[in-house]
Amino acid sequence: MNYIFYFLIVLSIIFGVINGRLQEVVNGILSGAELSVKVAFSLIGIMAFWLGMMKIAEKSGVVAFISKIIKPAARKLFNEIPENSPAIGDVTMAFTANAFGLSNAATPIGIKAMEELQRHNVDKKSASDAMCMFLAMSTAGFQLIPATVIAVLVSIGYPNPSEIIAPTLVVTSVAFLSAIFIAKIFQKFWQPQKAENKTDNKIKAEVC
Repeated sequence: MNYIFYFLIVLSIIFGVINGRLQEVVNGILSGAELSVKVAFSLIGIMAFWLGMMKIAEKSGVVAFISKIIKPAARKLFNEIPENSPAIGDVTMAFTANAFGLSNAATPIGIKAMEELQRHNVDKKSASDAMCMFLAMSTAGFQLIPATVIAVLVSIGYPNPSEIIAPTLVVTSVAFLSAIFIAKIFQKFWQPQKAENKTDNKIKAEVC
């Protein structure tokens, strides 16, 4: 990402020189840097409020309660994991924390869930179906409350920042379901290859 931004900056300067508008490019860089500082400081209050609310939900047990509700669905998605495995609980907790915008809390939970999934992974050198599914779900980023986007809208003086909640819910829901669907499709697509590899390994073992 750093290389991409560096390339864009250098390209802007080059085209500014070619078109004789280098001063405008410099002014744009300076004004953009000033605006970024203003937006960053204006985000502090609203982000503190939302993260505080989400932390209250976590401490009061709301997050844990919701994770228990969605646990049966998680068991079906991760059917290769034993029901008594703590990995299922960690997966549901990570999903719930992400949905409520608790990114700081979701990260260590997600790492713990991935470690538990790795314990059930037969091939330690490659990701299992469950690990790929969890990664797809986490990357899709389903969110009930887009706290960061709301904070940005508030900082720029948008009249009704809360109206972004419904579109964000629709978009993240579609992305989340699409990620699950595609992960399931790829699991079926690679299944014959896995079976073939197991057969080849069995034959090699018998030969040896």
